[in-house]
Amino acid sequence: MPHDRNKKPDYEVGYGRPPHHTRFKPGQSGNPRGRRRETKNLSTLVHEALNEQVSVTENGRRRKISKRRAIVTQLVNRSAQADLKATQILLAIVQDIERRRETQPGETVFDAADEKVLEQLKARLRDKE
Repeated sequence: MPHDRNKKPDYEVGYGRPPHHTRFKPGQSGNPRGRRRETKNLSTLVHEALNEQVSVTENGRRRKISKRRAIVTQLVNRSAQADLKATQILLAIVQDIERRRETQPGETVFDAADEKVLEQLKARLRDKE
């Protein structure tokens, strides 16, 4: 349907009210290609890959588990079969987990020098009171 430039519209044209012939049709986007997706960093890509599901057969039954779980299971099984490299990797992971457990988030470990500084600060604060 051609638009007649000489014909006056039957409504007010202005800010926020474009002419009917220039408006988006129902179901038509104002940005058809959309916003570009951000590129994912390496950490995100690794986590997504590790969380993907794979089918495995255990005890004659098929089930789906994450790749992360499959890797850990294989590592533990190879370590149990006396694979030296797998045992070294597994022990390193276990030590890292134990180190993280020793220092919980929010928990601070002070050495002797730190304790001495804290005692001096406490003494100064007591003197000001």
